[in-house]
Amino acid sequence: MSSSFRKRLLDAATAPYRQAGHFAWHFARGKLGRDPVFFSLLANGAFPAEVRMVDLGCGQALLSNWLTAARQLHASGDWPGDWPAPPRLVAYRGIELMPKDVERARPALPEHAVVEQGDIRSVALGEVNVVVILDSLHYIETEAQNAVLQRARDALPPGGVLVFRVGDAAAGLPFLLCNWVDRLVTTVRGHRLGTLYCRPAAAWQRQLESLGFSVRPQAMDAGTPFANTLLLARREP
Repeated sequence: MSSSFRKRLLDAATAPYRQAGHFAWHFARGKLGRDPVFFSLLANGAFPAEVRMVDLGCGQALLSNWLTAARQLHASGDWPGDWPAPPRLVAYRGIELMPKDVERARPALPEHAVVEQGDIRSVALGEVNVVVILDSLHYIETEAQNAVLQRARDALPPGGVLVFRVGDAAAGLPFLLCNWVDRLVTTVRGHRLGTLYCRPAAAWQRQLESLGFSVRPQAMDAGTPFANTLLLARREP
């Protein structure tokens, strides 16, 4: 992947956030440009060909514009030759607890996307084939975490995908740094952060496997000092 392609994709995905305000646009560029998970999801073909997604703890709904921009570049012939084709985003529904993030997301949403203010502990997940939980489940209690994962499993059809990223509580100092940055960024976004409920990545993987997922773990901290793990989980028949 060339740096010029990386910039073109970033520009296309973040352009809609200009109408959401100065902070929304800069936050989108910083997050999409520096967080390795977004490019990795495309390069590794994490999604099915057509995506009906619910994004739990979606923030500014960055994934909706990321996948939309990727599809547009691919359609124009601007795409890395060693990457699979990006998915077609049929439907996107983001769930976000924080009103400020919902306000920043809505002016920037692409077609077929909606964002709702709601609590991931209780919201109905709907008819989906992809559930995304990126760095948000550790904000709720352990029992509630398990219930959300169970509901995600029940919402997915056989072959459906859970895209789940967590901090690895067994990683020592990088994990502590990750939590410190999490608190800092949350404060900058205008929120307060209480107790965090974290686990080692291996424990998260065992939890998913006990629910009937096949799990492919991948370190997702390249270029950062953190200890994040992406767990790509597919519901087995």
